[in-house]
Amino acid sequence: MAAASVRKIVLAYSGGLDTSVILHWLKERFDAEVVAYCADIGQEEETAGLKEKALATGASGLHLADMREQFAREFVFPMLRANAVYEGYYLLGTAIARPAIARGQAELARQVGADAVAHGATGKGNDQVRFELAYARLAPELRVIAPWRLAEWPFKGRADMISYANQKRIPVTATAEKPYSMDRNLVHISYEGGILEDPWREPYADMFLLTTAPEKAPDTPEYVEVEYEHGDPVAINGERLSPAALIARANAIGGRHGVGRVDLVENRYVGIKSRGVYESPGVTLLSHAHRAVEQLTLDRETMHLRDSLIAPYSEMIYYGHWFAPEREALQALVDRTQERVSGVARLKLFKGGVWIVGRRSPNALYDPRLASFEEEGGFRQADADGFIRLSALRLRALAALEGRRS
Repeated sequence: MAAASVRKIVLAYSGGLDTSVILHWLKERFDAEVVAYCADIGQEEETAGLKEKALATGASGLHLADMREQFAREFVFPMLRANAVYEGYYLLGTAIARPAIARGQAELARQVGADAVAHGATGKGNDQVRFELAYARLAPELRVIAPWRLAEWPFKGRADMISYANQKRIPVTATAEKPYSMDRNLVHISYEGGILEDPWREPYADMFLLTTAPEKAPDTPEYVEVEYEHGDPVAINGERLSPAALIARANAIGGRHGVGRVDLVENRYVGIKSRGVYESPGVTLLSHAHRAVEQLTLDRETMHLRDSLIAPYSEMIYYGHWFAPEREALQALVDRTQERVSGVARLKLFKGGVWIVGRRSPNALYDPRLASFEEEGGFRQADADGFIRLSALRLRALAALEGRRS
């Protein structure tokens, strides 16, 4: 891309090492105006002083958008309705954040008349795909600048960027001693890189910010009740909360009991295995509660069908296909299954563990008379005789064939 062809760039900006260096470098390389965009999706104190930092680094302005409620309601809750989890462990906190950020960034680029958007994702990672597929669907006319993929990008890694930041007096918090990367939002905090690139090495004990170490968690279990309406959590312990406030409350409750730590070597979309360490206390708690209410309210075939779609749905999020038609179509099916998923789940939290210990729903399909071992409850046990005979027909036929061949 010719430098002269770019006049104004909107950069997805966090204030961390990568985007701070990128902001300064873009301004020098393209001689263009750089507008910093930051979506507040639950970074907490990380947004403090961000405007001053962006301006000092060379931005013409910072647009800090409070997207916490939008993020929770329009991105996180639909994902939770699908019980999404990637490769058995990862609750997709970073993956679901990227389309939310990209949507706001693209909207701002159009508002300010920018002709390009930029991000700080590397060529080795998933985020480049997530950002750029979102741009393609939402604002295909915008040019995309991915500095890590440019031939003239002078940095090999984070150590080079730390050196550059020191030379240019760009304030950053990353150091050579603890060079791992952090990403925080309402769903989680993720940690990657640096010392974590050795998959045998245990993370620093003081690295975790959202969760108490399970061995230091309270010695008394805590019980928590989560109420659901149509597949979405609406109240904790009887208190109705907005989507973002509810996730924050769940984070606080789960975090003090050490719930939601994950250490995973995952398969990136680009084909690389990488190690990520995650803290997702609130979403871990909410996922268990959602399952508990579903146990009462979803019939068997509907539940099994939806469960069969968890892996492909999760891959769509992980691969950056949030705005793709296949995810939207699958979401419609998932949401249809959630119409009767209303009720209350009771959970027990203790030393890093979370257990379902109770559930109730006005839409419960559970009939204690049918389930009871103490009474018939309208179920004729003799009917099971024919059911079993029909189910066994194919097995008897197979046994007969094997008997003839032996």
